[in-house]
Amino acid sequence: MLVVRHAVVGPFAANCWLAACGRTGEAVLVDPGAEVHRALALADPSGWRITRIFCTHGHIDHVGGGAEARAATGAPLQIHAADDAWLAALPRQAEMFGFDPVEAPEVDHHHVDGEAFRVGDCEAQVIHTPGHSAGSCSLWFPGEQILFTGDTLFAGSVGRTDLPGGDFDALERSIKERLFPLGDAVRFHPGHGPAGTLGEERRANPFVGESPRRGRFI
Repeated sequence: MLVVRHAVVGPFAANCWLAACGRTGEAVLVDPGAEVHRALALADPSGWRITRIFCTHGHIDHVGGGAEARAATGAPLQIHAADDAWLAALPRQAEMFGFDPVEAPEVDHHHVDGEAFRVGDCEAQVIHTPGHSAGSCSLWFPGEQILFTGDTLFAGSVGRTDLPGGDFDALERSIKERLFPLGDAVRFHPGHGPAGTLGEERRANPFVGESPRRGRFI
């Protein structure tokens, strides 16, 4: 069984997710964007052990706390290589938004599409879902029918594609060809806002649903 908890962190109200195997307590931290102490506190009540840090993409609101999380947990940090430039630019991203200085985290592993790993008893798979950024990836737990989408897909919206490396056509393909086929019952946990089901987004998402209408990017 996979147990999921989250904290809404930072000025961009990003979701930082913690997913743990209910039996072993082994956990993966998804998108440590800021306020790392709050994310780590999610593990404390159950004594979970964070053994991996998974970054869905390299924007500051999702990796700004990566270096701190890596130092605090000793867990390896991973991201797709196509977003390395965003990581290197973290200090400039922080300066641009007027934030305190942010250290770019060291990357321990570059994940690739189709790669699999285990979180305790639960199998996880990497799905490369470019569009919001070139290296955007989703994290899929097929046995539990749980998906972490980063800023690729939101409940009622999709990620913006006007930043460097963004591509709406690629985003649309990622969602329609890589995510929706996983099944309508899949519950997804996005980088911002509430969770939802792929079925609801397939039917009604204003950007990529079956009855598209004008929507608003997040």
